[in-house]
Amino acid sequence: MNNTERRDNEMAYIADEKAFAEMAACRKKLQKLNFTDRSDLEGVAAAARELLGNVEGMIVNPPFYCDYGTNIEVGKNFFANYNCTIIDVAKVKIGDNCLLAPNVAIYTAGHPIYPTTRNSAYEYGKAVTIGDNVWIGGNSVICPGVTIGSNVVIGAGSVVTKDIPDWCVAVGNPCRVLRKITDEDKRKLFKDEEIDNEAWEDIVKRGFSD
Repeated sequence: MNNTERRDNEMAYIADEKAFAEMAACRKKLQKLNFTDRSDLEGVAAAARELLGNVEGMIVNPPFYCDYGTNIEVGKNFFANYNCTIIDVAKVKIGDNCLLAPNVAIYTAGHPIYPTTRNSAYEYGKAVTIGDNVWIGGNSVICPGVTIGSNVVIGAGSVVTKDIPDWCVAVGNPCRVLRKITDEDKRKLFKDEEIDNEAWEDIVKRGFSD
């Protein structure tokens, strides 16, 4: 197999001229996204679609960084806040209604541990999968090969090194499940504060209380 095939099969590979050409094409799209006038919301949205596809309800607040773009698949209503980075050597699949807070980093790339082996220029990519309705807090890092379930909150500053199951709050370095999310959380806003009645009535009216 050539290096591109090895990379795409999550095997040890060397980033060769073909890989660098693919990354260069991505950087042209990133240049457009990251240097479009930030007040030109339609222009920023169009540049994000060129990079990540025509995704319903997608919002990307630049700057945003990735290696290829073509290895990133996001669902509807995807939101990436300022300064997010996705190193997409391998596939990164993100479900519907997912929120990335500022400075979130998703890494699929890695290198051999042993120093002389690492100096050979071989590296690898391991896919990351994130389910639906996931909120990842600011300055969190998602490491290669991790799967995060649906309906999950990852607390700010977490380093996610292992899989996280559905319906939970997980925090820390390394990230661990803190507790399950239950119906008692429906009106929670911040710590023990609840959503006020006026806002809750609007949420119920619009069908978001189930």
